[in-house]
Amino acid sequence: MIPSFPPHSGGQRIGLYGGSFNPPHDGHRHVALMAMRRLALDRLWLLVTPGNPLKDHDGLPPLEARLAAARSVMSHSRIDVTGLEEALGSDLTVDTIAALTSRLPSLRFVWIMGGDNLASFHLWHRWRRIADLVPLAVIDRPGATHLALHSPAAQALARFRIPESAALTLAERRAPAWIYLHGRRSSLSSTALRAKELGR
Repeated sequence: MIPSFPPHSGGQRIGLYGGSFNPPHDGHRHVALMAMRRLALDRLWLLVTPGNPLKDHDGLPPLEARLAAARSVMSHSRIDVTGLEEALGSDLTVDTIAALTSRLPSLRFVWIMGGDNLASFHLWHRWRRIADLVPLAVIDRPGATHLALHSPAAQALARFRIPESAALTLAERRAPAWIYLHGRRSSLSSTALRAKELGR
């Protein structure tokens, strides 16, 4: 399948925000909007994965259903909800990022993730390669701050962390570079929402 990329133009700062989004919720929208504002991103591409390799796929709704739900929740003129990973034939973040940086070299990509993801980042396939490919923006999540900032990945990448005051420069920096952004936090989680739904 030949991927169809969302609207873009050379030199733009593009946030990449990946996940299963099962289901998508206002917490995801909060992270996206905060990243766009603090990092001065031109656009954000929400990458709805066919299936996270680190998660159980039992009961995972079809990709099209999650894309439709994400478009409803994330509605914004500069947020593009995509199934690019399926189009690229990738279910690994490192492969997705490598493909995008190779095919669209004029764009300045930033990978966006929550603090809970940084806490387990060292378990991701070739996570050091991910950090070498694009700058990383980590958004604080309730209960995740200590675990995230003391995680194996955070410790290994400590010398590449930049201060929050330099957030506007992150997209222009050569990887590895990363930032931990604090601010208003959303307590919503897809796991809790699924559990609540099952409990009805």
